[in-house]
Formats: sequence, C-alpha cells, structure tokens
Amino acid sequence: MGDIHRKGFNVRDMFMFRVLDSAGALAFDSLDHIGGVLRLLGEMLRWIVRSFLPGGNRIGRAAIVSQIVRVGVRSVTIVSLVSGSVGLILAFQLAPPLDEFGKRDLIANIIGVAVTRELGPLIGAIVLTGFAGASIAAEIGSMVVAEEIEALEAHALDPVRFLVVPRVLASIVSMTVLGTLSTFTSLAAAAVISSLALGVPWESYKSGMLDQVKFVDFTTGVVKSAVFGLLIGIIACANGLKVTGGAAGVGKATTSTVVQCVVAIVFADLIFTAVFYALKLF
Repeated sequence: MGDIHRKGFNVRDMFMFRVLDSAGALAFDSLDHIGGVLRLLGEMLRWIVRSFLPGGNRIGRAAIVSQIVRVGVRSVTIVSLVSGSVGLILAFQLAPPLDEFGKRDLIANIIGVAVTRELGPLIGAIVLTGFAGASIAAEIGSMVVAEEIEALEAHALDPVRFLVVPRVLASIVSMTVLGTLSTFTSLAAAAVISSLALGVPWESYKSGMLDQVKFVDFTTGVVKSAVFGLLIGIIACANGLKVTGGAAGVGKATTSTVVQCVVAIVFADLIFTAVFYALKLF
C-alpha cells in the first residue's frame, strides 16, 4: 500500500482501474463472441447458397425435417399453454381500467395490436429459447466433448453443413409457425374469456379486433418470428461448438445460450420497433 501511495495512486484509483479493466475485458469478450456468431452465420449462408448452385452440395431435407419435429413440433403444447395464459391475463388486467372510462369493448382493440405486433412472437421466442435453444447447445456441446466434431472433420465432413444448417433452418421455420400459433392462441383465449366472463359480446369483440388489427400488424409479427428463430438457432450452435472443459462446459454453454438468446431477442425487437415506427408501419 505504501508503494501505491508513493507512486501517486490511492485505493480509489486502483478500484477504478479494476472496474475499467473488467469492463474492457467484458466488452472484448462480447465483441469476440458476436464476431464468432457472425462468422458462423456467414459460413452457414455460404453452404445454403452452394446448395442452390449447379453441382453444389445439397442440404439434407431429412435432417431439417427431423430437427423441425424435435425443435418445433414438441414445443407446440408449451407455447400454446403459455400464450393462452397470457391472453387470459391481458383480458382480466385490461377490464378494470377500461371500465373507468366505460370502454370495456376496447379490450379487443388493445389485445389485438399488442399480441400481433409484440407479445405473440416474443412469447414464442422466449419459450423456444428455453425449450429448444438450450437443447441444441447441449447436444452440439456434447458432440464436441465426445470428439464427434473432430471425427466429422477427419472424414472431410463440414460440421457447419451437417449440424448447424439443419438446426438453424429448423429454428427459423419452427419459430415462424410457433409465433403465428402463439398470436392466434392468445387472441382466441382473450376472446373466449372476454365473452364468457367479462361480458363483452362476441360480435363486438370480433368487430373491434378486425377494425383495429391490420394485415401489416400480422406480417410484422411473422417477420419478427423468423428473425428470432435465426437468432436462437445460430447463437445455440455457436455456443455449442465452442464448448471446452467437459460436462461443466456443456452446462455453461447451455446457460449462456438462454441468457444470450433472450438478450438478443429483446434488442432485435427494440430495433424492429424503432424501424417500423420510423417507416410509419404502425
């Protein structure tokens, strides 16, 4: 401590240096990871483009279909359950404040916009992250630990073509469908509870929904769902391929995948919202 004071440093300066050092290391690691994900995305796109060129290597349809079944079909129940519950919650939460203005019939208008633009794709993406994103990262990470990736490379088989491409494409397709399913499930649940428990006539609910919700609202939700699926698939594969340290590394990659996917989805949603607002699509 005496040497520190003689050199003109004090405890506060050392604390600030450590904070800046930690922040710099975190920023560097984050940028390095983002660069790795983008590089993996570029390699995946290269294989997809080559599959459409004459004489190019085809992407196995059977592998994509099997991943869609594993990633998407098995997520239908949980996505429907969660999105339906959210629709019920929204209807119950909106009724009391709208009653203060005598506008309970506007439940359909508010829920329609909120679900088609935001909540439908977002709920589906978060559920798929926990259900499928972690699974993809753990599966590929286990293959890395078991040296199966090295075995593929030893046989001149590119892991990106055989492992990454089918899983990412399956995630995109599955998330697009699940986002649409989540939207309609939430709307249906809200319509049922509004008619049965909140006293909103079905015809009034339907007319309010159709008057407020435009086709562009639905299409923006579909576009968001596809991008969310891309983020989930590519982040999960990137984390799985960089696993080190055995079983502990697989667990770390799984946890990191869930956290990174949720953060990426929220930031992507923010960017979409800002762009759509600037383009006056709302």
